[in-house]
Amino acid sequence: MRLSDRLHAIVNLVPKNSIVADIGTDHGYIPLYLIENEISKMVIASDISEGSLKKTISYINKLNLSNKIIPRLGDGLDIIKPFEVDTVIIAGMGGLLIKDILSKDINLTDSITNFVLQPMVAAKELREYLYQNNFVIIDEDLVKEDDKYYEIIFAKKGKALVEKEIYYEISKKLIEKKHPLLKSFIEFKLLRERAILSNLMEVETERSRERYEELKKRISEYERVLEEIEG
Repeated sequence: MRLSDRLHAIVNLVPKNSIVADIGTDHGYIPLYLIENEISKMVIASDISEGSLKKTISYINKLNLSNKIIPRLGDGLDIIKPFEVDTVIIAGMGGLLIKDILSKDINLTDSITNFVLQPMVAAKELREYLYQNNFVIIDEDLVKEDDKYYEIIFAKKGKALVEKEIYYEISKKLIEKKHPLLKSFIEFKLLRERAILSNLMEVETERSRERYEELKKRISEYERVLEEIEG
C-alpha cells in the first residue's frame, strides 16, 4: 500500500515490532501498512465512525489480516485496556482533542510507552500539554502536503524542561536537526503573523494593543530561529 507523505511520516515514527492502537483509523491505511511492512506485530484499528470502520473491516477481510488487525468501534482510548498496546497513534485531529483523549484516563495513558501524534491544528497547545504532564518529546517530523504543513510528534512518558517559550510554537527537535522544511514553515508563519499585525494597527483597543505587542514578540522569536537555522 502506498501512503500519502503525511501518513508515511507518521508510520516512520512507529517503533519496530510494536503493538499499536490507531485511534481514528478512518479507512485503516496505517494499520494495513504497519502489518504489510512488518513494522508492527498487531494493530487495533479504531474509529468512532461505524461507516469508516466498515471500510477498514472490508480491507482486513479482503487481505486476510483478521489475525493481525483488530477493528474496534469506540471513542478515543476507551477501546483499549491498560498495557494492551505499547504504542498509540492519534492523527488527523485537533491538538486540543488529542490532549483531551490523552488526559481522559491517566492510568490508561500511563500504561502506554510510545505516542505518535499528528495534530491538524493547535500543535503549540498540544506541546504545552505534553511538557506539563510528564511527557518527553523524543522526535518530530514536518511534512508539506497540498500546500499545508503537518507536524508529527513522537513522545514518551517522562520529564523535560522547556528552555524557551518559542519551543512550544516551533519544535526544538526540528530546529536541532535543521529540518529541510523548517525555513519555509517559519516563513509561512511569519507571513501570517505579519498580516494579523498589520490589521491590528488599525484597531485602537487595549486588547488589540496587547495582542499587537504579543505578535511583535513572537515575530521577533521566529526571526531569531530563522537566523539560527540559516547560520
